[in-house]
Amino acid sequence: MFNIPNSLTLLRIGLIPVFVLFFYLPFAWSHIATTLVFALAAVTDWLDGYLARRLGETSAFGAFLDPVADKLMVATALVLLVDRNPTTYHGVLMALPAAIIVGREITISALREWMAELGATRKVAVNYIGKIKTTAQMVALLLLLYREPLWGIDTALAGFYLLYVAALLTLWSMTVYLMAAWPVLSDGKKTRHGT
Repeated sequence: MFNIPNSLTLLRIGLIPVFVLFFYLPFAWSHIATTLVFALAAVTDWLDGYLARRLGETSAFGAFLDPVADKLMVATALVLLVDRNPTTYHGVLMALPAAIIVGREITISALREWMAELGATRKVAVNYIGKIKTTAQMVALLLLLYREPLWGIDTALAGFYLLYVAALLTLWSMTVYLMAAWPVLSDGKKTRHGT
């Protein structure tokens, strides 16, 4: 269970309090440290999956923990970014894509759990739209966390727009998942919950 891929996933979870600490430190370099911690977490997200396949160390524990770690880090970043300007117009506009992204993750997680109970998990497997959404989301968050001009680019503004792109892709991928699961959801058979 505690192989290299799973250890990297656990490291990603362990980075969350460090990420929060750096975000609130009152130093000029704190945004750089925050961005680097998030970037490290993103790299471990890719690396643990790659190593699990390459080393043949895939496991049920890793399959469960990896998406949990991703969602925890992304949700934490979104909450912190919304908290940065909670009462400004910009803060309100940040809250909308954040709510969409977090709401989608809750919805799809619940859908996957329910579909697993019915033995139909393949209908809600990760698709290419979800992967594009994740890439856009990660780049947007990196830009928003860094928030300083880079090579003449307003990273905060670019990240803001890209987060809306990620939110739209989030809605699209959620629709794809729900449409794939709809035949099972609408077949009228009662589940163990009596619905």
